[in-house]
Amino acid sequence: MTVSERTTAEHLQPEEVLPRMREIGALLEGHFQLSSGRHSDRYFQCARLLQFPGLATDIGRLLAEQFNELEIDAVVSPAVGGVLLGHEVARGLGRRHVFAERKEGGFAIRRGFNIDKGERVLLVDDVLTRGTSAGEMIALIKSMQAEAVGLGVIVDRREKDVVIDLPVASLVQMEVATYEPDACRLCESGLAIDSPGSRHGV
Repeated sequence: MTVSERTTAEHLQPEEVLPRMREIGALLEGHFQLSSGRHSDRYFQCARLLQFPGLATDIGRLLAEQFNELEIDAVVSPAVGGVLLGHEVARGLGRRHVFAERKEGGFAIRRGFNIDKGERVLLVDDVLTRGTSAGEMIALIKSMQAEAVGLGVIVDRREKDVVIDLPVASLVQMEVATYEPDACRLCESGLAIDSPGSRHGV
């Protein structure tokens, strides 16, 4: 089956996710500015994986299976990177999906969506690096008097100093070093930088 033909679910297994990402070009190597503003030699472009409906369904199913034992009322994900994934995880759990959008430096629930007081919410995003977006999403859920009960991501690429105060489940775990721009060994080597992320400085 060619990449372009993957429109139906393949019954992907967790150990096959990273090879698929390499095959499709969802794992890039070089010199990148991440959404956090930090630099890294690897970048995960999960949209390249999720563009294929069959793979998106499989990824959502695999993540949903990580949380089958939790009581969950809704799945919430950040726009834009988490929207497709959150929808597929919600499908796997049989729950509704709500996405949050950036507003004035944080996240907000808009477009007629709502999270009710006391609801138990699973957060879903594509990649976990520094945990900034996760922290903002947790704060949003708390502000609505609901409870964030877990975080599901395709890729957990945290460094050891990054701690998330929630159970975290991922399909790919890879510790990848990141650098402040003024202390980046990739910049020092003169390697050209790419900025494939949708935002910077967050």
